[in-house]
Amino acid sequence: MGNLHDYRRSYEKSFLERDHLDANPFQQFRTWFVEVDEAGNVDEANAMTISTTGIDGFPKSRVVLLKSYDARGFVFYTNYDSEKGKAILQNNKVCLSFFWPHAERQIIIKGEAHKISEEDSDRYFYSRPKGSQLGAIVSPQSHEIENREVLENNLKALEEEYKHKEIKRPKNWGGFCVSPMSFEFWQGRPNRLHDRFLYELREDLDWNIKRLAP
Repeated sequence: MGNLHDYRRSYEKSFLERDHLDANPFQQFRTWFVEVDEAGNVDEANAMTISTTGIDGFPKSRVVLLKSYDARGFVFYTNYDSEKGKAILQNNKVCLSFFWPHAERQIIIKGEAHKISEEDSDRYFYSRPKGSQLGAIVSPQSHEIENREVLENNLKALEEEYKHKEIKRPKNWGGFCVSPMSFEFWQGRPNRLHDRFLYELREDLDWNIKRLAP
């Protein structure tokens, strides 16, 4: 077995103080996201890990792509009949995590996920390339398949079927919006004394901010 005891680095690129933070965590998220995205050191700055509690009771995390965000929350798209979709529909308390190693930054967001409107799901679906639209139809996400050829053959059949007609969004495919209850902003620092600030949503819908020990 491998010994990883010597895998370590010192985080020294930046720091985070209370007076650096915006009072609104959505604005603070936007500030960090834009800085990371414009630096050009991350292939997909919108890649995020979403953790759910599965029907089997176990937590599970996987990477999805953030497609939009505003004061209502953070939106991503999936197959509602997938393992992820079923888990959310049973227990909509989820956690999102963005980790940008080059900036030595992490954001953790806890919240509740809800289906977005069919109109919004339609709008995004029809903005996708035709191949991605067909992919959403052809893949029985999270279900067992015999081999890859099943997918490829089904895709070829669909390409022929929809060669001259519009593709309809499957009803089991669409968006979830995660409405945050807390944000944690993490900035790496030397000697593992990282800066951590937690925003918690209060009953008056304002945000309480506090520093956490690393």
